[in-house]
Amino acid sequence: MSTLIFDKIQDLSLKETLDCGQCFRWKEREDGSFFGVVRGRAAAVHMEGDRLFIDGAKECDRDLWADYFDLSLDYADVKEQLSVIHPEMASAARFAPGIRILRQEPWEALISFIISQNNNIKRITGIVDRLCAHFGDPIGDGVFAFPTAEQLAALSPEDLMPIRAGFRHRYIIDAAQKTADGTIDLEQIRHLPYDAARQTLMQITGVGVKVADCVLLYGLHRLESFPLDVWMKRATATLFDGMDPSAFGAYAGIAQQYIFHYARSHPEKFIN
Repeated sequence: MSTLIFDKIQDLSLKETLDCGQCFRWKEREDGSFFGVVRGRAAAVHMEGDRLFIDGAKECDRDLWADYFDLSLDYADVKEQLSVIHPEMASAARFAPGIRILRQEPWEALISFIISQNNNIKRITGIVDRLCAHFGDPIGDGVFAFPTAEQLAALSPEDLMPIRAGFRHRYIIDAAQKTADGTIDLEQIRHLPYDAARQTLMQITGVGVKVADCVLLYGLHRLESFPLDVWMKRATATLFDGMDPSAFGAYAGIAQQYIFHYARSHPEKFIN
């Protein structure tokens, strides 16, 4: 088994990044490493100091893994830029400095965040696991790739009953059909103006503003995206005096992750 090693990696905590609700195919193991599947490649990842190890990865996929963990972006510089916006933003950035926004496969992100609606991380992960096991291609040792749009487009909502996603079955099939027939071109959406990109994604049944913003941030790396749910609305209103998300600028999506983690870990700030 081969291992890829990336040296001098700063501002990356695998636990903060892989366990924060932006992705759903990583499992933490007893030794602190994580096992997951990225673009049909299964691997285990861990860090030793400032070295990132990816066990089971091939050298020809070095660029893929560097891209996935967003290793080319200087997160120290991002934190500096965000920290001058507001004192609480500086506190949030210091609290979880190892969070990065992963560059996930857009189709997988779309389906994962459709599944995420009115759901919790444990249940989302279970549904995604069942979706892959029932409809994805095997890639060895009981591990499965994420099913393609074409694979799911050939199914009906009733065919998805084994994954136990409830009302979301219809949304998943609609997303698959519109992606498979070209109505939704995720790579084209990557380059659209933000509002147009969001509106295009919302052509999919069941995709509202929150899910569209999550797909744009986590699947298409539109770092200006600032997904807002009830919790984040409360956090921004309490910590940032009702500041508009646009105030966080080009890295609003990274700010959102820092704020989310910080707010969840500091409930005392919400006690009146």
